[in-house]
Amino acid sequence: MATAAFGAPFEVKTVAQGLDHPWGMAFLPNGDILVTERAGRLRVIRNGVLDTTPIAGTPPTFVASQGGYFDIVLHPKFAENNWVYLTFAHGERGANATRVVRAVFDGKALTDLKAIFTADPAKASSNHYGGRLAFLPDGTFLLTVGDGFDTREQAQNLNSHLGKIVRLNDDGSIPADNPFVGQAGKKPEIWSYGHRNQQGLAVDPRTGTVYEHEHGPRGGDEINIIGKAKNYGWPAICDCVDYSGAKVSPFKSLPGMEQALLYWTPSIAPSGMTVYYGDKFPAWNGDLIVGALVLQHVRRVDLENGQVKGQEVFAEGPLKARIRDVRTSPDGYIYVTTDETNGKVLRLEPKP
Repeated sequence: MATAAFGAPFEVKTVAQGLDHPWGMAFLPNGDILVTERAGRLRVIRNGVLDTTPIAGTPPTFVASQGGYFDIVLHPKFAENNWVYLTFAHGERGANATRVVRAVFDGKALTDLKAIFTADPAKASSNHYGGRLAFLPDGTFLLTVGDGFDTREQAQNLNSHLGKIVRLNDDGSIPADNPFVGQAGKKPEIWSYGHRNQQGLAVDPRTGTVYEHEHGPRGGDEINIIGKAKNYGWPAICDCVDYSGAKVSPFKSLPGMEQALLYWTPSIAPSGMTVYYGDKFPAWNGDLIVGALVLQHVRRVDLENGQVKGQEVFAEGPLKARIRDVRTSPDGYIYVTTDETNGKVLRLEPKP
């Protein structure tokens, strides 16, 4: 296990390497780590060593551009039911969508696979899937669904899952208290809307606050606090410019649309996020730890009373890379994945 030390209050250890664009991570009760590869494989790190054989029984996926496997999340009662949730691109070129499958993991293979959600409508592009999943304290889960890139206007259409965060029960059924249940022309799965491409989703385990971040085009990346039935504005409001250099919208605010907790311009392309609590970095308790793809770093967002107090960027050594996922392990370390063909799982440890 290689170690790199630099000016940050931690050292970075390489836990595993040789992964093909690792995307999501989940920590098993026995200490093993499940890791998704975008190319459509599920891998496991056992006793600190990456198993050369991928997990069997995984579903097929549409692999193109940003499409492939995304997040892997354990059910809150995994120790009792062995359920895991895998998000990925389903379909084919010209008609594909974000899908969630629930399966039983027996340590070697996935069994009893059940597709419990597929975004509707399918889209033609192979970009902006979202794909982050997080459980809420009440046992339901949230899933981010991107706007599909070429179909940004769908983010304001309540009869489409594109550009939304959806909320589901653990079996994929629709909670009765979702905001649009029973309303004609509105998808009952929707929890919030007006999103672009949400690559980070984290629930504060102490307060239940839901934090989400999403990419703007050339700037206008956001961190939002997610609330029931809230409209986060995309593309009707945006403090950003498009890839062409033109303004996406003349409006930075409109009635009934939420403002972000934090904006980043130029774009850092945030990906992965954890609300940190642990004894390894006690000064960071309650802060957000975020990865950056384009600007290639790990970033701490210092929160105080729900507001951003400051930010700290770590972009030296192994962290000068496209950071895809950020997680807090059960024992309080911070793990990140690097988005590359020789992708790595790295662990941040306090300096001795």
